[in-house]
Amino acid sequence: MRRRAADYRRPVRRRISYWIWALLGVFCFAVLLLFTVHHNHNQDQVAQQIREKDEKTEAVVAHLNFTEDILSASSLARQLAEQMTLAKAYVVIAKEHSNLQLAWELSSKIRSCQLLLSKAAMREEPVTPDEAEPILKSLSSLIFKAQDAHYDVATTIMTMKSHIQALEERAHAATVQSSIFGQLAAEALPKSLHCLNVKLTVDWLKKPSLQQLAHEGKTSPRLLDNNPYHFCIFSDNLLAVSAVINSTISNADHPKQLVFHVVTNGVTYGAMQAWFLSNNLKGSTVEVQNIEDFTWLNASYSPVVRQLLDPDSQAYYFGGSSQDFNGEAKFRNPKYISLLNHLRFYIPDIYPQLEKVVFLDDDVIVQKDLTQLFSLDLHGNVNGAVETCLEAFHRYYKYLNFSNPIISSKFDPQACGWAFGMNVFDLIAWRKANVTMRYHHWQEQNADHSLWKLGTLPPGLLSFYGLTEPLDRRWHVLGLGYDPNIDSRLIESAAVLHFNGNMKPWLKLGIQRYKPLWDRYVNHSHTYLRDCLSS
Repeated sequence: MRRRAADYRRPVRRRISYWIWALLGVFCFAVLLLFTVHHNHNQDQVAQQIREKDEKTEAVVAHLNFTEDILSASSLARQLAEQMTLAKAYVVIAKEHSNLQLAWELSSKIRSCQLLLSKAAMREEPVTPDEAEPILKSLSSLIFKAQDAHYDVATTIMTMKSHIQALEERAHAATVQSSIFGQLAAEALPKSLHCLNVKLTVDWLKKPSLQQLAHEGKTSPRLLDNNPYHFCIFSDNLLAVSAVINSTISNADHPKQLVFHVVTNGVTYGAMQAWFLSNNLKGSTVEVQNIEDFTWLNASYSPVVRQLLDPDSQAYYFGGSSQDFNGEAKFRNPKYISLLNHLRFYIPDIYPQLEKVVFLDDDVIVQKDLTQLFSLDLHGNVNGAVETCLEAFHRYYKYLNFSNPIISSKFDPQACGWAFGMNVFDLIAWRKANVTMRYHHWQEQNADHSLWKLGTLPPGLLSFYGLTEPLDRRWHVLGLGYDPNIDSRLIESAAVLHFNGNMKPWLKLGIQRYKPLWDRYVNHSHTYLRDCLSS
């Protein structure tokens, strides 16, 4: 069958394609319209968020502006504060001139001013002119009234200066009084310790068996044998000495090889003997001597004894009232010329047979085995000690008067200081260097207290100058009687802890952080001590 010519074909299919293109156009237009509407909606949301953020920022700025308002020199809050300060000064002056009405009016306006500033700070907004102007006007009027009453600026300045001077004098007097009271508290023996001494002294006097044991112990060959390890303690504080000895024994690898030489005074001699004879010492030896039996320690031999007997020294240390003493309270502490305190310079005289000893103060406790100290090489020196010049104030110039040519011509002011409290003494080298005679020389030179003021450390620094071997710092850590912030790691690593200072661990004013370190070496199971602490 033959196809029709092109001119005679039907155009129906083409009309359908036109409709399809029209529908597509309408659809695209609708999509475009929806996209535009959605985009505009999103823009509105973003704008809203931006507006909210701006509002928050403005609130923060307003909050910050309040602080700036207070600090600004031209702000109302600053004017109020300055007027209030001036009004306070005139209150004082008005009271001095018996103008109580003016003083009351000024005080009332000052309270109103303080209330307004407090409210402004709480609402975190600056002070408004309507709030500030009435108070500023009334304060200005009252200040003008005060000035009209001849309370001018010059009078105000002079009055305030006199008040400041009076306050400084009162503060200084309170500081001196506090220092005196602190010193008295540090020197005083707690009631419980006095009770313990009394009970033990009664035992010593009533029990001849104790005196017999003490007499037999004096002839022990161990006291003169250089094979054991010898320790020296000079004190009249029974509980402190017992803590030193107990801590040393508790931390020793071989306590039976330890010998302790204790020297005390006649008052506590019986109590010391009774305590150590009745306590378990784990095989160690304790010798107790009475300093009053050292007849060789007299005024003809010792400058300290002469100073103690000198009327001027007795008046300086024991006489007078605290009110007429202008120096530091500690300078009048009698312990600084106590024979027990200075006995450390006579160790070779007390123990002529011994070759090496470790000296311990009564305010230390031991945490490590100290027998290794006896094997240390002192390189020919007499004194093994821990240096304390890590801080600048422990140099020689801080202890001695270098304006005196006797000192400045022989000693280096920057020489490093060291500490008493735990010292290794080579007594052979001591006798060879004649250190005790050096000590006597410097004590005689200082008869007028012109070379140093107090204590045993300054004459020790002079006597052992050039004869001291520095030891590792961990052997002896100081400051537990005055410094509450010592590093715990340093305390844990220390062989000896020294409670130097007024805050002794057996006193109520002792530093609480350190008290358990000392208290664990006190024999609380002893009947007398338990009774005395509870009474």
